[in-house]
Amino acid sequence: MSTRALRRLKGKQRGQEGLDLGDLTWGDSPEEQPDMANVSPPSSMKGNNRKAKKNQAQKNFSNIYELICDADNEAEKISPDEGAEKPDLNKSSDLDKNDDRATEKPDQRQEQPSTKQSLSGDRVKKKKKKKKAKAMSEDGQETVPDDNIDLLLENLEQPNGLSLQNEDCSSSDRKSVLYVEHRNLNPETELKRYFGARAVLGDQRPRQRNRQFHRSTWMTSPKDSWPRFSRPGISMTLLESKDGIQYFTFEHSRDYQQAQFKFLDAVESMDPNNILALLQLNPYHIDSLLQFSEICRMQEDQEMARDLIERALYSFECAFHPLFSLTSGTSRLDYLRPENRAFYLALYKHMMFLEKRGCPRTALEYCKLILSLDPDSDPFCMLLLIDYLMLRSREYQSLLQLYQDWEEHRNLSQLPNFAFSAALCCFHLSQQEDVDPEESDRQRHKADQMLQNCLIMFPGVLMPLLDLCTVQPDATVTSHAFFGPKSQTGQPPALVELTALYVGRTYSLWREAAVMLWLEESVKEVLRRVDAKDPVVEDCQNKRKQRYQSAPRNIHRHVLLSEIKEATSSLPLEVTTQPMMSFDPLPPLDSVISYTRPERQHVGASSESSFSLFFRSLLPNFNLQGGPRQVDDMEVARAGQELNQEVNRLMVAMRDMLANIRFQEPPREDNPYRDEEEWD
Repeated sequence: MSTRALRRLKGKQRGQEGLDLGDLTWGDSPEEQPDMANVSPPSSMKGNNRKAKKNQAQKNFSNIYELICDADNEAEKISPDEGAEKPDLNKSSDLDKNDDRATEKPDQRQEQPSTKQSLSGDRVKKKKKKKKAKAMSEDGQETVPDDNIDLLLENLEQPNGLSLQNEDCSSSDRKSVLYVEHRNLNPETELKRYFGARAVLGDQRPRQRNRQFHRSTWMTSPKDSWPRFSRPGISMTLLESKDGIQYFTFEHSRDYQQAQFKFLDAVESMDPNNILALLQLNPYHIDSLLQFSEICRMQEDQEMARDLIERALYSFECAFHPLFSLTSGTSRLDYLRPENRAFYLALYKHMMFLEKRGCPRTALEYCKLILSLDPDSDPFCMLLLIDYLMLRSREYQSLLQLYQDWEEHRNLSQLPNFAFSAALCCFHLSQQEDVDPEESDRQRHKADQMLQNCLIMFPGVLMPLLDLCTVQPDATVTSHAFFGPKSQTGQPPALVELTALYVGRTYSLWREAAVMLWLEESVKEVLRRVDAKDPVVEDCQNKRKQRYQSAPRNIHRHVLLSEIKEATSSLPLEVTTQPMMSFDPLPPLDSVISYTRPERQHVGASSESSFSLFFRSLLPNFNLQGGPRQVDDMEVARAGQELNQEVNRLMVAMRDMLANIRFQEPPREDNPYRDEEEWD
């Protein structure tokens, strides 16, 4: 270790050591000679340079770094053996002798110090004694000398030492895979890396006049085109802290609840203008922003859709609790609460916009963020997407580390996306130019084994993948029963859903020529193992029959949000037949409801449909949307009789109208042989 590193480890800074004339030897090397500007003058020069002496005394008392270095020097001069041989500290004479002995350096003990010292030197010595007494621990044990780096490092590793630092280091290692960095949440950081700051920012300059000051946020930056921000009535509350994990939830005020009820009425009206009118009154209402963003996206207005999602995220971030952290990985939001679901959905939509925009690294950070909010239940099933974003971002080591760390408790190898992505990751690592040949061969062999196991476990992936990659497979592959049509039809329903999702999302990663050659070699090896009756083939077949019978609800929700037609067509009927709201897709069955919507009261005929108005014009007593009324039995019987009479009259009228209809024959021409082209 260099001298500079040792000095920094001790806390010293260059030229700030406390020195005395008695400790100086002029025979030392030039490197050990002290700086004369820091040495107090001898007694013979006191009369000639009083101002210098005054400045030096003030310096010795005001320089805090000098006192710290003096204490370090004292601890440096005391060896553990000398500290053990010291007498009782209660005797003042022995303490003074030990102090004098300890203040001498080993190579200067034969020399006698100067008999005359300045006043500042005496005061510095007293400070040294005080610092030395403080260096003793409360239990009577001395501190470890700073020169012994090994002992110092052992002290750091002791449980009674800097345990907080050790916990931070170990926790940082554990969360390094899903660690979220603030600077990577901004897409401009990634775009600047690709195209440069000038291409991204252009000639944008901050306006000095009429400049609006907004709250500093990490996820989005407020725009001047947005409406003036006013708190919409959303707040965040800390529910509990357990085992170092904080559980939060969003809460709605009474005014926001009323706006939420109006939003639900607007959704049921099936008129986007009602949602737009609600946004004009409440420009930062979350569900209205999400719903109208979906409408804009369906109308191919991607810029407006993305802007509305960013406005929703800004409204959420302004309501964060002071203890809520985006990067620590210890903040949780329960998806069972309807108030929290909009935050999940806003993050997911923003992530998808970033991925389509060409910012996979930024999208990966948002994917980690969504996964860290509830890693156990994973309501949006981000494990089906994070591997794709890591491959797009070329985060190969992070993908392999996540695969190894989570395999034990999450069985990632049973997901087709992680099984194939891990093999593809090892292949890319073997193709890097800055890798040793031995390491490259090891990664290539590992990639071959992993891909062969994937093809044996999930044979239904190959043919759809080649079809989307527009690759015509070999005749031996198409004619083989293992990869033939039976491999597609014999899959369980959940596996069909997972396979279609992976193929429809990541087929572009397999289009490279080198990847296709590697896949072809692995397919041939798999067919050889199948023909050789490898026991692994039968074992994987039994696993497929036992597993993947039904997919959980979060996988269905992920497939619906992904909008991959290959996967959505494989959803079960119980999912596709039920109505789905884009602001709350496939809500959980055991939701935690904090407030309920009051029952709607239909008044008048203003909200009736055209079908209802048509029948009302024919039958004045017809009321399709009328609510239950408090009527007696006589009134019900009278209404029934009137209805029958009206129906009978209507039937008679229709019968007369049909009976009086006469069809006229077209008039016959007098000259049937007249030329058609002749003018009348």
